[in-house]
Amino acid sequence: MKRSVQLREKQNNMTISIICTNKDPEPWVAALRALDPTLDVQIWPNESRKADVEFALCWNHPEGVLRDYPNLRCICSMGAGIDHLLNDEFFPKDLPVIRIIDPLLAQSMYEYLHTAVMYYFRDFDIYKTQQHQSNWKQQSPKKIAHTTIGVMGLGKLGEYSASKFSKIGFNVIGWSRTQKTITGVKSYAGDRQLGEFLSQVNILICLLPLTNETRGILNLENFNKLPFGACLVNVARGEHLIDEDLITALNEGQLRAACLDVFREEPLPQMHPFWQNKKILLTPHCSSITDPNSVAPQILKNYRLMKSGRALMNQVDAFRGY
Repeated sequence: MKRSVQLREKQNNMTISIICTNKDPEPWVAALRALDPTLDVQIWPNESRKADVEFALCWNHPEGVLRDYPNLRCICSMGAGIDHLLNDEFFPKDLPVIRIIDPLLAQSMYEYLHTAVMYYFRDFDIYKTQQHQSNWKQQSPKKIAHTTIGVMGLGKLGEYSASKFSKIGFNVIGWSRTQKTITGVKSYAGDRQLGEFLSQVNILICLLPLTNETRGILNLENFNKLPFGACLVNVARGEHLIDEDLITALNEGQLRAACLDVFREEPLPQMHPFWQNKKILLTPHCSSITDPNSVAPQILKNYRLMKSGRALMNQVDAFRGY
């Protein structure tokens, strides 16, 4: 009888550990405890009982640190992507991995992309250059329906943005690993259709997951498949882009401009050539920032599903990378 009571107490007192290196964990702790004040939430690296930790909430965790938790049962990304987890050579791929899916995250991403797209569609980048040259010159107007937006990556965020752009009148096409069905969006899939997809795109948006297949996909060979003078918006991962190839494409005019929110090294080093390139618009990985209060309910629900041994929400394939 005493042993069964102890077992129930252990099951009810499982610990969540927040393991992150570049986020403030306190808002996450507050959001979770606001929903359940009894939660045992600890913060890396100051956990007092690592053996009690069975649920880890992670973002850019130190490599190998997950081996310190002998009873870990589930790993949750603090965002939509999981590449930051899989970059760990010692990541336990046998454990279930879940990610955040939040409508507010999708809307926030679309707002950023809409701003970037309209900046180039209405030639604000050209007018900015003309301003510095004291050059008063009107650009020829373009029609939305004659401008093709190409979205690489048609997951939750990509599908949402592609659909929204289509509804305001842009010609929208998408490319992904497998064929997708999205109202108002023509879908291309796989390596065989990548060239056909790129050949039509005036503004290219990258929202791909980072995998071995997509790493370095934004390269000179693919830039040269775009119509001359196309624009690039990368909000996925810095590793999708070959930095030197972007500079070459911009210098040659193959690409007119680029808006970048993600980089191979963050913060972007002060001496990086992107800083001084007038054809590149930089933002500090702010396209879509997770709100702890918005996503805490699904984290808590997954925590409870794990405790009861039921199927988890938003589980991803760690071997496939998404």
